[in-house]
Amino acid sequence: MATSKDLPDVGGFIRDLRRNAKISLRQLAEQAGVSNPYLSQIERGLRKPSAEVLQQLASALRVSTPAMYLRAGLLDDKEGQGVLAAIAVDPELTMAQKQSLTQIYETFRRENARLAEATEAATTTEAATTAETTETATATEAPATVAAAATGPVTPEGTPTEAVLESVAVTEVGAAPAPTTAAPEHTTARRAARKAASAAEEEQS
Repeated sequence: MATSKDLPDVGGFIRDLRRNAKISLRQLAEQAGVSNPYLSQIERGLRKPSAEVLQQLASALRVSTPAMYLRAGLLDDKEGQGVLAAIAVDPELTMAQKQSLTQIYETFRRENARLAEATEAATTTEAATTAETTETATATEAPATVAAAATGPVTPEGTPTEAVLESVAVTEVGAAPAPTTAAPEHTTARRAARKAASAAEEEQS
């Protein structure tokens, strides 16, 4: 893969672009907002332009700023810049073809970046919708749970605790005593006593 050391100097690159576009040195200097002598020194390799000046020259020459930065050694060979470098040093391509390929490549990259952002946004929206639906379902089920708890706790067998406690209390106190009835023998004796008393009263009278 090509590196910045394999590329022509940025001044020669700018000069080639300017001549290919049929723009005079003065015209390019005016469009880029730099002085004519300063641009001349850049093209001859006597001055090293700043990143801002390179951006202005790239805009005036209608080339990508990353490609201009790569020529000046301001970018490493990463994040797709190697492709731009390969296009720039290909000897079988004309300058116009290199510019066209560079623009097409960057257009594809921007389109892919927008697609990735749209996909991420859609995923985030779907996740938020799912979370909201789950929260709504949980809130709907909550009253039923509260109503069930209001009836009181139950034993593992499902019997209400109040019923179990009542049963235990009855067992501890004991069963209520059954109503007693007079023994038949005791009733007969009382009747005989009354008859004897009546008989004694009759004899005395």
